[in-house]
Amino acid sequence: MKKLSLIITLLLAVLLLQKCKKDTYTAYAASTNTMYAIINDSTWSADTTQAAITYNSAAKTKVFTCSGIANNKEVTISVNIPSSSNTPGFPLYTFNADSAQLHQFAFYTKGSAGFVEQGTVGAGSGTVVFTAIDSVKKVVTGTFSLVTRKYNYDGSGNLISITINKVLDGAFNSMPYTFSSN
Repeated sequence: MKKLSLIITLLLAVLLLQKCKKDTYTAYAASTNTMYAIINDSTWSADTTQAAITYNSAAKTKVFTCSGIANNKEVTISVNIPSSSNTPGFPLYTFNADSAQLHQFAFYTKGSAGFVEQGTVGAGSGTVVFTAIDSVKKVVTGTFSLVTRKYNYDGSGNLISITINKVLDGAFNSMPYTFSSN
């Protein structure tokens, strides 16, 4: 009789454990920061940002520039659009670093002499995607990424190493910008 009640108790315990469900919570990363990225596998969030769209009436070009600074690191983006109109908006489009240097990207670190560029971003090694722009409120939203390469040489001019910096999964969220025309 004791064996039977032990078996029934064990069966009930197993059934109760099967019916218990673990609560599952799913977390989503959402940032309220204006500009952020993953720089060399570390999260970076700009505490100082600046953005502008400038129209040059003589050249009929429009240039978007933005930068973010934090933790002795700076990221800058410059996109030049030829044959543009004199409006405060900007096209929702993907722009890649190019050999003509119409679209430029840079990554700097701060040393004792100020900010120093950490290599160059070659053609195709940088991308910015404009996903939303409000030309009335003058705010812009988009994503970016870039990879820099710095070639290090010895005293004889021989290549000894290449330093690579990765700025990935970057975004600017409702970043305020100024518009000027000259």
